[in-house]
Amino acid sequence: MAKQVFYSFHYDNDNWRASQVRNIGVIEGNRPAPDNDWETIKKGGEKAIQKWIDDQMHYRSCTILLVGSATADRKWIDYEIQKTWEEGMGLVGICIHNLKDRNGNQSTQGKNPFLGFNINGTPLSQIVKLYNPPFSDSKLVYNHISENLLKWAEESVVIRKKY
Repeated sequence: MAKQVFYSFHYDNDNWRASQVRNIGVIEGNRPAPDNDWETIKKGGEKAIQKWIDDQMHYRSCTILLVGSATADRKWIDYEIQKTWEEGMGLVGICIHNLKDRNGNQSTQGKNPFLGFNINGTPLSQIVKLYNPPFSDSKLVYNHISENLLKWAEESVVIRKKY
């Protein structure tokens, strides 16, 4: 099932929140690019970014899209969604706006990033699940994600096999 995953997120806005989820440790995720490495990758241009994403996705069973306030409609997020589906990987979204950032701030909920995609005429947002933990307290949100992360990832692989 979902033993290894690719984490997708808006780096500038959600790096801190995403690291909380990635550090839960119930699933092996892709190696994060340290800030200095990411800057080097970005300087290499679009081909370098695409190659890094493709390499990170290799041998993964699903993508966990960590959705913050500005995740939807971003070029590389859209690329990762498209690539995930084309590669036959599971895909699931988890809203992380209520996790606190390094300054102790929460964010606002963003748009569903799956809305702009269609699979044989069916909106991807009707196929792929987007989980929004039902709490506003950051610790409760973290606990809810921690308790469900593996189940959600495995469920995404099962859903993907139906299409």
